[in-house]
Amino acid sequence: MTDARTLVVIPVHNEAATIETVVRRAMRHAPVCVVDDASADETPAILARVDGVHVIRHETNTNYAGAVLTGMRYGVTEGYDYVVTMDAGLSHDPDELPRFLGAGEADFVVGVRNAAHDWQVPAYRKVLSKAGTVLMKLALWRRGGRSLHDCTSGYRRYSRAALKLLTETPLQGRSFDFVLETAALLSWSGVSISEVPISYRYTNSYLNVRAVWRALRMWGTLFFRHHPALGRTQAKRIEVESARTRV
Repeated sequence: MTDARTLVVIPVHNEAATIETVVRRAMRHAPVCVVDDASADETPAILARVDGVHVIRHETNTNYAGAVLTGMRYGVTEGYDYVVTMDAGLSHDPDELPRFLGAGEADFVVGVRNAAHDWQVPAYRKVLSKAGTVLMKLALWRRGGRSLHDCTSGYRRYSRAALKLLTETPLQGRSFDFVLETAALLSWSGVSISEVPISYRYTNSYLNVRAVWRALRMWGTLFFRHHPALGRTQAKRIEVESARTRV
């Protein structure tokens, strides 16, 4: 892990109030790629004056999933060993990046929020996050996947194996549903998984009724095994298990 190259990917849409702070603090720990998903505020101008950050600009909005996948593909193309995804609104603490950088060689590292270290989080968001994790555990259990303590956290680290699986697989999610979808596919694929504790600060929220409805639809797709990528994740699971047997 001492020679591993890690890229921090920050998807952003209209986060002028926080993006500079997030980027500068994250750059203390690792190279940063910001995917500007067609921001219409001062975000592009702010990013232009931050030396050292790599910015990819989307001219049309592609939602959270499109921005994250663009950053992942950039990380793979540039030869990074790991990609960490984090929020642009200071919901995730950039100074906790070392926890991900030092998380060994796991393919998928999930930041697990601790209620004792959550700040300003409304009760309804805590309920939604907890309900999402409980429902996802059921979906993962039905197919023999690895259970996760926090399925809705977006503060994560992905290895090249995990990145290639996600970027080469047809995905359906767009926002909150994308977070659930990627967690499930990686859990089912059999790649190694680890977790690290993180804090969480509620700042703003794009989680509306439509996003919740999409998340419920995604859960139904995953629970009833209708996701078109299941065959690919099953093949990856066989590949992973075969490699472990050879070792």
